[in-house]
Amino acid sequence: MYSRPRKPFELDRIKEENSVVEKYGLKNKKELWKADAEITRIRGIAKGLITASQEEQEAFISRLAKKGLLKDGSKIDNVLDLKQEDYLERRLQTVVFKKGLAKSANHARQVVTHKYVKIGDRTINIPSYSVSLEEEARISLVPMKQKAEAKPVMEPAQ
Repeated sequence: MYSRPRKPFELDRIKEENSVVEKYGLKNKKELWKADAEITRIRGIAKGLITASQEEQEAFISRLAKKGLLKDGSKIDNVLDLKQEDYLERRLQTVVFKKGLAKSANHARQVVTHKYVKIGDRTINIPSYSVSLEEEARISLVPMKQKAEAKPVMEPAQ
């Protein structure tokens, strides 16, 4: 779920979105809006938990810490400071690029889409897959197949 901007032709927002899309190698702005909607959802849960018990708050923060969105031992106020860039940093496409397994963010998207990335023993081909901290250490590339030697189409005449 996501929502489009209320003002579709606002120049400052468009320039900012274009720079974020280019930085993270996103396919389109819809992916950016989905990340924004997810952060809004997380903030809404945090607002509801402000009056909740300490155990519920700590459980929520520990779930976000496992996902890598917060540091362990953070407060509920830190959840409200989350930005869409924090969420975009945890995407498989971005993690593959940051680990140096791809030359650029767009190359990382191609590598993921063409099933060259494994997490543990599972092959993942979804660039928007949210990588947890424990999964991040197990990311590797699938060995690429070697091309067969090119054989001549016709034998040379003798």
